[in-house]
Amino acid sequence: MFGIKKFLFGDGLNENLPPDVKSAVSAWLVQEAAGLESSHFLTRYVVVDIASDGMNPDSDRLTGIAATVVHQGIVSPEQSIYVDLTTADETGQARQLAAFLNFIGKSPLVSYHVAFVSAFLENLLKKRLGIAFAARWVDLAWLLPAMFGEKSHKPMPLDDWLVAFGLDVGEGRRSPSENNMILARLLQMLVVRAHAKGVDSVEALIEESKASSHLRRTR
Repeated sequence: MFGIKKFLFGDGLNENLPPDVKSAVSAWLVQEAAGLESSHFLTRYVVVDIASDGMNPDSDRLTGIAATVVHQGIVSPEQSIYVDLTTADETGQARQLAAFLNFIGKSPLVSYHVAFVSAFLENLLKKRLGIAFAARWVDLAWLLPAMFGEKSHKPMPLDDWLVAFGLDVGEGRRSPSENNMILARLLQMLVVRAHAKGVDSVEALIEESKASSHLRRTR
């Protein structure tokens, strides 16, 4: 179903992009996504979290993006990127977004409440670069109750899951980079449990994420 394919893109790159940005984004667009049949422990996942100045992707502004690699079940803090969108002009933002795309490559992405995160990313990438971003997402918000029903059968706020797992919630608001480390740790635990339940490939995990989301939304 998923196979090897290119990500979708829009009508074309924005004409006013600098040549280096056009080159970087064009190189990313033609990358082929790896098949999704590999086991979790052979997969390069990229955990993504964002910061915004509001909750509406259509009217509020994306202010930061954090991304961290989890490869072969190992969190790699040194393989992380943070895009600060608060000080850069439009050209600077375009360069940072191109760097973000080339960092994530065509890896499956992981976040908490994907609909919220992906909407902000899709809007900004379309506006600044002219591309329609169509990543393959794993949503921890829906998968955690599917895999850890003994802790909760329904979605919970992220901090409630941290308490349930005995992890340190911390005090005050966390940055996207700090949140990413937490989400990466949850992903580590999730793929171990998924493997034990026979959900042992990226494709199966994405399908489980979609099925869990649909099931709980229709109850």
